[in-house]
Amino acid sequence: MPKTKDQKKEDLKSLEDKFARTKAAVFVNFSGLNVKDTTSLRSSLRKEGIDYGVAKKTLIKIAMDKTGYSGVDPKQFEGNVAAVFGYDDEVLPAKILKQFKAQHDALKILGGILEKKYIDSAKVLELANIPGKQELLAQLVGSLNSPVSGFVNVLAGNLRGFVQVLKSMSEKA
Repeated sequence: MPKTKDQKKEDLKSLEDKFARTKAAVFVNFSGLNVKDTTSLRSSLRKEGIDYGVAKKTLIKIAMDKTGYSGVDPKQFEGNVAAVFGYDDEVLPAKILKQFKAQHDALKILGGILEKKYIDSAKVLELANIPGKQELLAQLVGSLNSPVSGFVNVLAGNLRGFVQVLKSMSEKA
């Protein structure tokens, strides 16, 4: 059953909101995926706070134009198009889709948007290889903690040496 104009307006408003809030979006062709696989993908994305939306290419184009995205026309994509929106981490949507694609050949990554600019599917896959926000923060904390740990060990070494000297002096006395 075709959607009414009111339903299309609601879909358009929802898409505009998602494009306005997103840090990165990835477009995928989901033709050939069965319902079970699609549900599994949606579930894994939802756990990470990522939205997965299917809409007509025309609505996606209108929403993108209204929110200031340029350089991409969703009508150029073949097949059914879904948009995956990442709000907190620019890399996470691409990572999850790449992992899912490794197990499901039917999913095709068509391209994406990063910093309000279009990137092709090869760039999306490169983006998926970059460590995520949490991984980078953990590496930063480890790097910052390393000199402090070394300094503490140096100080502890001096104290250990002093304690050894005192112990040997008390044994001689």
